[in-house]
Amino acid sequence: MTFVYPAVFTPHEKDNGFHVEFPDLECCYADGDTLDDAIDNANEVAYNWISLELSEDDCNLPSVSDKEDMELQEGDIVRNISVNI
Repeated sequence: MTFVYPAVFTPHEKDNGFHVEFPDLECCYADGDTLDDAIDNANEVAYNWISLELSEDDCNLPSVSDKEDMELQEGDIVRNISVNI
C-alpha cells in the first residue's frame, strides 16, 4: 500500500538545516542538516507513524490536508511524502 501525506519543511534560522512537520500525522516530526537529509528523515518517521497506526486494532488514518488549507510561514516548503508499506 502507498500512502501520501504533505510535509512542511521549515528552514532553521541559525543554520542551513530543516525542521519537518506533518500537519495530518499527530506528533510526527523530523529534522535534517540539508533538505535531502530532512526528506529522508521525513520518509522514515512517516513510515514509522503509519506502520504503528496500521498495527492498532482501531486503525484510523487521517485525511490528507490540502496545501491551500495549511498555515504556512515565509520560506516554508511543502512536499508530498510517499510511503510504501
